[in-house]
Amino acid sequence: MLDHLTVVTHPLVQHKLSIMRDKETSTAGFRRLLREISLLLAYEVTRELDMTTAEIETPLTKMQAPILDGKKLALISILRAGNGLLDGILELIPAARVGFVGLYRDPETLQPVQYYCKVPELLDQRMVIVVDPMLATGNSSVAAIDLLKAKGAANLRFLCLLAAPEGIARMKAAHPDVPIVTAAVDERLNDHGYIVPGLGDAGDRMFGTK
Repeated sequence: MLDHLTVVTHPLVQHKLSIMRDKETSTAGFRRLLREISLLLAYEVTRELDMTTAEIETPLTKMQAPILDGKKLALISILRAGNGLLDGILELIPAARVGFVGLYRDPETLQPVQYYCKVPELLDQRMVIVVDPMLATGNSSVAAIDLLKAKGAANLRFLCLLAAPEGIARMKAAHPDVPIVTAAVDERLNDHGYIVPGLGDAGDRMFGTK
């Protein structure tokens, strides 16, 4: 089992993240960098996929070769910003099943409100990776994982680009069995629930909206 929190300190991840934080980085550049980082983070979050062996024949001989075991994993995007992490992960694992949980944050209470849910079947037989660029208050992440556990998911991971200490604590209290993989842990949340220093609203910067 991964530790509850894994910070991926690989130099390429940290360099690309710094460019993404820069407010002058374009929408196209931000989107491209997010895809690249998500691919690198995917290596870490899939480190414990189950393995088995199968007999294959190389040009020289037969051998028992290591292959992935069990049902194909499921990627669950927390809409809308989570979709930016999907592209890179699917380049690495194109056969993964993909689901979506639609949550928005009430601007007054900062609590999540669900408006959509469509996920693969047999979640109880799959590793389930939940993706969202920002782990801020943790409320949306906890709500999404509550929903997935209710649908049978038991082997879960949470993958994000940035995390705040408040969100990490919230997730650990609610779901101590769900490891978090992130590129950075920032200082704090501001009064509006945004991560500081952060990179702004990931969805807005990814899609060019405000």
